[in-house]
Order: sequence, then C-alpha cells, then structure tokens
Amino acid sequence: MKVPGSRMPGLRARKVADLPGITAVARVDRRTKRLTKRLQPGEIAIIDHVDVDRVSGEALVACGVSAVVNVAAGISGRYPNLGPQILIEAGVPFVDNATQDLFERVKDGDVVRIHEGVVYLDGDVVGKGEEQTPDAVEAAMAEARAGLAVQIEAFAVNTMEYVRGEGKLLIDGVGVPDIRTPMEGRHVLIVVRGYHYKEDIATLRPYIREYRPVLVGVDGGADALLEAGYLPDVIVGDFDSVSNKALGCGAELVVHAYRDGRAPGLERVHQLGREAVIFPSTGTSEDIAMLLADDKGAELIVAVGTHGTLEEFLDKGRSGMASTFLTRLRVGSKLIDAKGVSRLYRSRISTPQLLLLVITALITMGVALFLSPIGQTWLNGMQDFWNAFIFWLVGLFS
Repeated sequence: MKVPGSRMPGLRARKVADLPGITAVARVDRRTKRLTKRLQPGEIAIIDHVDVDRVSGEALVACGVSAVVNVAAGISGRYPNLGPQILIEAGVPFVDNATQDLFERVKDGDVVRIHEGVVYLDGDVVGKGEEQTPDAVEAAMAEARAGLAVQIEAFAVNTMEYVRGEGKLLIDGVGVPDIRTPMEGRHVLIVVRGYHYKEDIATLRPYIREYRPVLVGVDGGADALLEAGYLPDVIVGDFDSVSNKALGCGAELVVHAYRDGRAPGLERVHQLGREAVIFPSTGTSEDIAMLLADDKGAELIVAVGTHGTLEEFLDKGRSGMASTFLTRLRVGSKLIDAKGVSRLYRSRISTPQLLLLVITALITMGVALFLSPIGQTWLNGMQDFWNAFIFWLVGLFS
C-alpha cells in the first residue's frame, strides 16, 4: 500500500523541472580554483571573484558548469580580463554582481534555480544579479581597454618596487636555498597550471622522452604532471592548490614563504609527514621556480603554462605579476616557452613517412632475395623447411 502523499516529492520535482531557467546543485566557494576541484558537470558555481581571469574561466568551462553566479564584479574595469568572455562564448549563463548574502543563504549542495539573473531556493528568491550578454561583456571589455594605460603605469610602478625590494635576489641570487635535486647542466621543465598547459605538455612528450629534463611543478602544476603520466622531481609553491597525492609523490618540496619567513604551506607539509625547503620571496611561486632553476645551473628552462605577454600578466589581476616580468628578463637567455619548443622540436620524419620507408625496405629485400642466387638458395631452404613442417603436422594427426 502506498503511503498517502508519497507521490509529492516526484510531483514537486516535475514542477521544479518545468519552471523556466536552470535548476541544478550549487557548489559554493569564494575561491574559484578551489571550487573547480570538486565541481561536477551540470552543477552551478557560486563564486566571489573580482575580475574573473582567463584561467578561471577556462577551468569552469572544462568542469562542464551549467551556470556561474558571481557575487563580485566579473569585470571591474581595471583591465580587460578574459574570464567572462570565455564563459559567454562557451554558452555558460553568467550572473554578475549578485547579492552578497548568497553565501549565507545557499549552502554547498543545495538545489537552486537561476532565471533572468534571479536565484531561487525552495521557491524563494535568495539573490539577484545581472545576467551578462555578449554585448554587455564586449562593452565592459571595451571600457576596460580604454583605461589600460593606467594599469600599465601601475604595473611599471610595482616593477620598480620589486627591483628595490628583491634586487639582490634577482641580480646575485642572494636568498636562493640549497636543494638536493641536481640541475647543473640539465634541462628543467617548469609546469604551471595556466594557459593551455595540457596542450603544451602533450606537444613536449618527444622532448621529455629524449632529454629527460628535471620536472618542476608549481603548485597545481605538479598535479598536471601526474595527470600526464609524469612524476615531478620538485614541487614549488605555497601549496594552496596542489593535491595531497602530489605532495606525497616523493618529489622534493620547496615552500614559497613571505619575506619575513612566514610559510603558511609548511604546516600542511608537516601534517603529511614531509620535509620542505623554505624559499622567502615577495614574487610569485612561478618566479621562484625559475630563479631556483637558474641559480642551480640549469642549461635550459622550458616553461609550460606560464605568463609571457602583457595581456597574460594583467589578466591575473595581481600587481605582483610584475615580478614575473622581471624574472623572465633575469633568466631570459636560457628560458624558452613551451609553444616555441613545440615548433622547434619536431620530428623530422613523420609517422606516415616512416611507415612508407619500412614498406619500401621490405619490398627491396624481397626483390633482392627473389632475384639473387643466394636468395634463391635461401627461399628453396625455406620451402623445404615448410614442407617438412606440414608433413610432420599431418603425421601427428593421422
């Protein structure tokens, strides 16, 4: 016997599904890169991200997110950040400048509905925002480009401040710690989980196979190496976006610390029972990985997913990216971007050409055996052997 009212959940589910908009499980986190680690396809992401950058936009799209709700300004106008445009072009609804108390009213795992910029929970309105359109995003980007000169000026000021504060580190290598991983005279491959890192690693497989460079993962770059089937030799970073699996893979750990010696990532390392080298610097983890390889005598530094253009520097939205600009100048004589390597290091013989060469060689050998006296003798011998084998096989079953 059915319990009275037992059909209500199913009826309610059908009614919710019939409502306009997108209904899905919400994943809530103020840090986008932390959210993308647990975001499943079809879910709704609720974030707090001023100036959504390109890496975050691509990560959200790669997760298969059904919609994104941002309680901050996705394009603040400081610079033309690329994240919102990537979301819109991928067909992902993007609600911007939403109600700030969404983080208090919506819990991780709640089923919410989004329609025309309004967020519903159990039929109640819990937040509102501005649903972005391609035209709105393009207008905001154009306005941000108009003020780009101000950001370039700020970038230059920060560059000078970094030179004053880290001049000895940049010029003389003062403060670079000792590590046990040998790099002298070797190639070093530094992987940052940034722009097109998966494609870059894929193009470098022949290079990695032949040169066997020292593999350095910068935070989540260590996981990128593991996903590609490689074991990192060194992991550098503050360890806020790297998995426990990567930290426990046996690689040497270098913790990025503040100039005063504070290293928030060191506690996590100790909790895992590992030891680490501390590298204090006001730059980024990407910077100290390059400086470490350069100081330890690397012959060549190959960069994957790092920042190389002005647009990429500004797209991170951090004034500290000026340090990366200076670091690239410092190690520039031995630094090569992965995309450059994929164009330079390319097999001279393609697979079809190699296959044609093998077939041609086999045909040539066959013709030589058939026409030469030695070949005739060898073929006759093979024929006698085959006849003897057939005779033996027939006798075995007769």
